Amino acid sequence: MSNNDSQQLTQQVLVRCGELGFALAGVAEALPTQYADQYAKWIEEGNHGEMEYLARNLPQRFDPREMVDGAKSIICVADRYSSDATDKGNGDHGKVARYAWGDDYHVVIKKRLHKLADELTSQFPHETFKVCVDTAPVLEREHAQRAGLGAVGKHTLLIEQGVGSYLLLGEIITTLKLQPTPTEESSDPCGTCTRCIDACPTDAISPWSVDATKCISYLTIEHRSEIDKKFHDKIGDWIFGCDICQEVCPHNQPSQRTSESQTHDAYKPRNTSFDLLSIINWSEQDRRDAFIKSPMKRAKLEMMKRNAQIALNNVRAQSGGGL
Repeated sequence: MSNNDSQQLTQQVLVRCGELGFALAGVAEALPTQYADQYAKWIEEGNHGEMEYLARNLPQRFDPREMVDGAKSIICVADRYSSDATDKGNGDHGKVARYAWGDDYHVVIKKRLHKLADELTSQFPHETFKVCVDTAPVLEREHAQRAGLGAVGKHTLLIEQGVGSYLLLGEIITTLKLQPTPTEESSDPCGTCTRCIDACPTDAISPWSVDATKCISYLTIEHRSEIDKKFHDKIGDWIFGCDICQEVCPHNQPSQRTSESQTHDAYKPRNTSFDLLSIINWSEQDRRDAFIKSPMKRAKLEMMKRNAQIALNNVRAQSGGGL
């Protein structure tokens, strides 16, 4: 395939991504990570906590060609999941991270990426197209940055300047040769800003690194055992995830461009908060009913009750009331 043909095909793929409702799309060359040593050290220091899956499949995680033999390109896409709306909680209610307000992004993104992969397979039957969304061993933010979708900020999340960091990522790793899209001129969207670091209640963030064992999102979603009491008051009224580092980020402040940025309908706010006393008294069926089509189903019943009790103690303490 000539360079001109590759460029035309890449443009067709990106247009199709837009038609499928993705807010951002680009192509990166399938190359090994530049951060293997840093990642290995992060794991060695135990910063991944109980997320043992992050320590597995390192060859595939470090090199997409180990996952897809002969991989040449990675089609990277992003959904924007937040409008300028906010939810500050209400009474004895616990807050939910914005990405979980609507439908499960794993399903929402995979469905469209599989559609694109099937279309490309029909056109190029001898090529391989592997869809990945979050759970696959892929360093997706690095690939997305190299595809020109944005740059990783100090809070380790991808930032598209003018759109922000409320983004959900997906990829198609393929043996098809596509033209890489231009990257942003600057790989540092933060400059001297440290708002995310200063605002984190648990001091989990250092520049371009997060100690998951201190992160409220990790503690309320991934940490299955009891939460250390030293974190209880810092968790506040969060019961599933945390958005503090993103809420204070200058790139996420409401603007004309953020208001005009495409947000997929599947993420329309639904589960913005929950009554804490209700959660404490939930049955397993109550949990399942509440989390239909939601990414919140990842949190088990006992975890949600644990989180709700911590949040309720904090809410009552703040209001001066007792349990």
